[in-house]
Amino acid sequence: MTDGGPLELVIVTGLSGAGKSTAVAALEDLGYFCVDNLPPPVLGMTLDALAHGGEHRVAFGLDTRGGSYFSETPQALDELASRKNVRLRILFLDSSDELITRRFSATRRPHPLTKGQRAKVTTVGDAVALEREILTPLRDRASLVVDTTAMSVHELRQTCFEHFAEAEVLEGALRVRILSFGYKYGPPHDADLVLDVRFLPNPYFVDDLRPLSGHDEQVRKFVLERPESRTFLDLTLSLIRFCLPLFRKEGKSYLTIAIGCTGGRHRSVALVEALASELASEVRTRLETRHRDVHRADGANPGSLGPVHLRPSDYPPSIR
Repeated sequence: MTDGGPLELVIVTGLSGAGKSTAVAALEDLGYFCVDNLPPPVLGMTLDALAHGGEHRVAFGLDTRGGSYFSETPQALDELASRKNVRLRILFLDSSDELITRRFSATRRPHPLTKGQRAKVTTVGDAVALEREILTPLRDRASLVVDTTAMSVHELRQTCFEHFAEAEVLEGALRVRILSFGYKYGPPHDADLVLDVRFLPNPYFVDDLRPLSGHDEQVRKFVLERPESRTFLDLTLSLIRFCLPLFRKEGKSYLTIAIGCTGGRHRSVALVEALASELASEVRTRLETRHRDVHRADGANPGSLGPVHLRPSDYPPSIR
């Protein structure tokens, strides 16, 4: 089915309201091709089609919404588990009856076992009890059982990352963008961290440097050879080292660090490039730099975001 190792298949199941949608979304962010609420009789054919299309990490969401089809789940899973080229894992999500009842009450959505002509019970409490009974065979064969009663959405997402991400994917899941900008054109609205470097001497007031940018060596030396610039870089690196694992823990996928000077052409550009260079050599993550306002003084379109610089050559080998 695959040219390399076995196809990774995760079945996400469990009690309705226990967080299956969150888990499926987390797996999707990890690169799994996810299909939710798939009838068990077509699991094998669907997996074959996805493998033929080149997918090697697949997740299926299964629960009692499948109605009468759900009774065929054990047989379908036995068939998948018997395949030599498939590594099957089952994630079962559980939660307390009280919490699930509160969740359905808060969302005002009916429990799957109380809906329509296939309704088997009339109350959420009875539905939860019946669902536990129906799902017992799947819980017994689960590779991982997670009780989400005391978990936040972010904690459940992080749990999925820890158990189902490849090591290099887990390290590189957070994408970091370092942006330079000019305060005279307004701060960026999508920045998570904003740092102001207008305390540094401005190359704009040096006639020979004014037409240049922070990409030019003369400007880089003017900005970076100052002791206060080195101190700024060291303190900023310490801040980022502290924040990155915490942002990852919260399940954040993108982090934008914005550094601003007056016009966004000299100081901020030089410092962004210096910071990105040092950061890329020690932090295993996906990194890019963007200079929003560097071309404005050249008469470029005022709405231009400037060039985007990806730095794959600076990545450690594990994420190249």
